[in-house]
Amino acid sequence: MNKILLCTAVSIATLPIMSHATNSPYFSLKNGDGFKRFSVSVGALHVMPQGKAQPFHVNTAVNEGTKSKVGDVQATSVLDAIDESQNGASTKKGILKGLLDVEKTTILDLGIINQGLISYKGNDGQQYLKGNIAGEATLYGLSDWDNAGTGLEADDVTTLGIMTNYFFTDNISFEMKAGIPPKVDLQGQGKIYAPLSGIATPEGIGAILGDLPLKKSIEITDLGAYGPAATARAWTPAFEFQYHFGKTGVNKFRPYVGFGMMYAYFNELKINPRTEQDLIAAGHMIANIKDGKAGAALDGKPSSTNPKVDLEASDTFAPIATVGFTYDFNDKWFAVGSVSYAHMKNDTTITVSDDTHGELIRSQADIEINPILAYAGIGIRF
Repeated sequence: MNKILLCTAVSIATLPIMSHATNSPYFSLKNGDGFKRFSVSVGALHVMPQGKAQPFHVNTAVNEGTKSKVGDVQATSVLDAIDESQNGASTKKGILKGLLDVEKTTILDLGIINQGLISYKGNDGQQYLKGNIAGEATLYGLSDWDNAGTGLEADDVTTLGIMTNYFFTDNISFEMKAGIPPKVDLQGQGKIYAPLSGIATPEGIGAILGDLPLKKSIEITDLGAYGPAATARAWTPAFEFQYHFGKTGVNKFRPYVGFGMMYAYFNELKINPRTEQDLIAAGHMIANIKDGKAGAALDGKPSSTNPKVDLEASDTFAPIATVGFTYDFNDKWFAVGSVSYAHMKNDTTITVSDDTHGELIRSQADIEINPILAYAGIGIRF
């Protein structure tokens, strides 16, 4: 709430500066030299972001080399995760698959007994490798990684713009740009994968296989699959010093240039519900590993936790430059048009956390906005 008030309070705070020296020809509330000191215009402000999506960087609570009991795990999950590029891995996978196939076809499927030596048929109809055979896994790759080809891009948006100007002289003015804060859609780009790798160490009769190398890219979410990945309300006041060419009363058409700063603050951030569910599932995966249930993590099963997703965006300042013009209908009313560019980016952070486990996942990405702002309005001088 304080930041929202800042966006309007800063504009009001400049008034005492402008009026403190009423005897000064440059800081006066009185008209002088044939021009009026104040102007206000209202019109359409169209914002066109030019930035490109920047990749997400992800950190999780699973440190490199974390050891986790596998527990009961679907047989297909284990087979799919074996890294066959490693020496001897294909042979070991073939042996394990053969043992599982024998039990599935001669014991489990025929219903001779409820379970075999190394596997059993679960209530969901899937074949499960027993936890006392699956043993333990040492995991890598989940501590932190970059996701090339992913990111967020802001959509174009149109809102009501309000521009106020104070003229120090007929040519030099100070402008405050504002507007009705629009809701901005943030489009997602690419898929986020978790690059799991590691070593599985089977136990019991499974120990005859030796260590099994693991490598699997686990899809977390497709940022572009469900429409806008997130939405936010954007507060973007800007302040410029401008130089107006020509002279009041002589030139109806007066071009101008300006340079200043823009402040951007985002609130009412909401993540797409489908994307949120994907991230919650990823939180369960990390929690399962922390709880010694790496097999449940591979299977994508819920954990005992209650992960929640939070989306935040940082505030930012950016330089802004403007070219524009005014056209006088008479000494009070005028038309105005301008094009501005601001070099702007901010940080977006998505966290998945749980009350008992704390922060499970932190994902960060820059959003390059770099907007072109086109404005057309009608104003009055006084």
